[in-house]
Amino acid sequence: MRVGLISDIHANLPALEAVLDDMPPVDDIICVGDVVGYNPWPQECLERVQAVSSLVVQGNHDRNVETPHRYEHNEMAHAGLELAQKELTDEQREWLAELPLRMEFAEDAYRLVHSHPDPNRLGSYVRPAQFPKMRPYLDEYDGIVLGHTHVQHEATIDGRLIVNPGSVGQPRDRDERAAYAVLDTAADEVELRRVEYDINRVLTRVEECELPIQTGTRLLDGS
Repeated sequence: MRVGLISDIHANLPALEAVLDDMPPVDDIICVGDVVGYNPWPQECLERVQAVSSLVVQGNHDRNVETPHRYEHNEMAHAGLELAQKELTDEQREWLAELPLRMEFAEDAYRLVHSHPDPNRLGSYVRPAQFPKMRPYLDEYDGIVLGHTHVQHEATIDGRLIVNPGSVGQPRDRDERAAYAVLDTAADEVELRRVEYDINRVLTRVEECELPIQTGTRLLDGS
């Protein structure tokens, strides 16, 4: 089975549209969480994800739409969550709140989580240098798919795959292009992919929505 992996969309509609247009033929599309937050199209991105993704796990921004005050220390995150809370319908906010934290797919061969596979470390970052430390969580699986860091990376550990498809809507690996991946679950192989999109369209909309200017400008260098 070929699966498109999208993660950390963060309400960036032009990036999501570019990824979906660029994606080669796949059997399914799976979302690794954080549909909303930061950028100015929470409702449109949520609707697109609902339309194309059969499996979606809950990201930390999805989980905090009702509690944006928890991000008051981060102006960009706080403003994006307040916008999502304002624009999403009751049904859409309920859908986000009820998303699972973890799931299995490909006949339970793969574990899907947004951040750390240990439920006691919810919200912890698993950066590329820490991928080898995920070996204990791979005992029951052919692989793990996770997001949260906005850094695209993959590694094979003792013949088992761990993948972060990167961020669709806010890359942080100094590559401004939208990131995603295509996973072949039969071969246990993954293709990491990037695609350019109209960042200027985001900058204009960020200004129109009176979001912090850095929400848009950081996209220019993938930071």
